[in-house]
Amino acid sequence: MDMRSRPGSLLGLPAVIGNVPYFLSAEASRGGQVSLVPRKDFTKLMLTQPGLAIDVLQVLAAEVRAARSMITA
Repeated sequence: MDMRSRPGSLLGLPAVIGNVPYFLSAEASRGGQVSLVPRKDFTKLMLTQPGLAIDVLQVLAAEVRAARSMITA
């Protein structure tokens, strides 16, 4: 499966939330920036900012919709 990510995309979010390995490859274009966030930092953020859980759920739902559209296309 090949999907384009938009600026601000969160790659590997299901792995962070589920605490399971998640393999993917990513390619950044010129001028792109990639940052890594350790799971413990993400967990701390979620515990200190519980309102982010809704945003995370929306991101995961969007990933499911995108994957479903790639499969049915």
